[in-house]
Amino acid sequence: MGRTIHCSRPPSGDRSLTTVGGCTLVNDPNIAIIGAGFAGFGASHQLRELGVEATIYEKRSVHGGHTSTHSYDDGFLFDEGPHISFTQNKRLQELFAESIGGTYEKLRASVNNYWQGHWIKHPAQVNLHGLPHQVVIDSIKDFVAASHAPKDSHKIENYEDWLIAAFGKTFAETFPAVYTRKYHTTDAKNLTTDWLGPRLYRPELEEVLRGALVPQAPDVHYVDHFRYPTEGGFVSYLNGFRKRSRVECDSEIVEIDPKAKSLRTSDGRVIEYDSIISSVPLPRLIRMIKGAPPDVVEAAGKLACTEVVLVNIGVSKPHVRDDHWTYFYDEDIAFARLSYPSNFSPNVAPKGCTALQAEVYFSDKWKPRDKPAEAYIEPVIDGLLKAGLIDGRDQVVHTSTIVAPFANIIFDHDRPAAVKLIHGYLDDIGVGYCGRFGDWGYIWTDQAFASGEKAARRALDRMAKGEVAAGVGA
Repeated sequence: MGRTIHCSRPPSGDRSLTTVGGCTLVNDPNIAIIGAGFAGFGASHQLRELGVEATIYEKRSVHGGHTSTHSYDDGFLFDEGPHISFTQNKRLQELFAESIGGTYEKLRASVNNYWQGHWIKHPAQVNLHGLPHQVVIDSIKDFVAASHAPKDSHKIENYEDWLIAAFGKTFAETFPAVYTRKYHTTDAKNLTTDWLGPRLYRPELEEVLRGALVPQAPDVHYVDHFRYPTEGGFVSYLNGFRKRSRVECDSEIVEIDPKAKSLRTSDGRVIEYDSIISSVPLPRLIRMIKGAPPDVVEAAGKLACTEVVLVNIGVSKPHVRDDHWTYFYDEDIAFARLSYPSNFSPNVAPKGCTALQAEVYFSDKWKPRDKPAEAYIEPVIDGLLKAGLIDGRDQVVHTSTIVAPFANIIFDHDRPAAVKLIHGYLDDIGVGYCGRFGDWGYIWTDQAFASGEKAARRALDRMAKGEVAAGVGA
């Protein structure tokens, strides 16, 4: 191990007090933020707005975290998954626009589905027109039966129950149940329903009938318009925040000592802190905390999350489809979702080429990956050929992969109790948490930024109240 360097702060008795955002604090408090993604920058931004400068520690050599953008020598840019900004919050819209100098694309979302050779407008439940007649008939018949069933006959104990009660058995088993296995890596019965929000639209009978009888039904998708940076990929949204923040890249935190209120980095540095905020995935965060009790460690081991292999494909076609992303229900097609980054911005691919990104999901708990990421390139190309998106392998001019070990939270039945226990413990020892993987929730990038802001306010409140005492709960 390298040389140990102590980054000390003055003794508390030698530090004067000041008021920040209504909180009385020691002058120049040492606040550490772990993770330079949207949540980490949200926390840093909020603290700076309140007159406090924090330091963000990022283990990678670049910022961005889950919203990083990968640039390749041949001119293709691929994000670490399909990220867009569709917040309706005017304050956040203005913040993000300012961060990229106002250079963004504003796009009307075009989303569809692919099933057995059919391209179906999203959501499929109100766009059944053109599908095999028996599928349409059975879907409507089951939907009517489910809609008129006595309310007390639907005992909703899991996501599978919810799907059947909401859409009827035929549609549920043909579409969302299959997609669940591809995207969440497990059966719908193994999931809860507390993650749904607006993600699955529950239609009225008239909407189902209209969508079955006419080719074009009204738009009801929860994403209407969205924004995307004109240049540099999605990570560009953090440009302004990066310039205004104190960020230490290549600084992997490997241990948090809540009693000593110190961090240890992989290169041997010891950094003292007054308060800490983390966007690190909870299972990793708990492993980093010195003295974490066995029941908390056990709870962290029960948390499930998908790993995604992102297969990036560049093709020598100037246009593939007008859509922004497509959900794929065929189980013999490797990927669950395909996005069309060139339709987000024309500047993510060389002129005359199109960028495509496929998502292939795994999880340690339900579906471990047993092949290297590169092994999924050819199956993805097979899927593109089957769907008619490319005409031949000779059109493929770029292939690469990105592996995100933490992609989407799996809301299985172990999650609620485990998260409650872990968050309670972190509150006790004064370790703040934020973002998708700190909150351990299904939140988008805009929400992750706001989560970081909330964690920053909580950190200041706790410091002012003297609740962050070394050793509490440790």
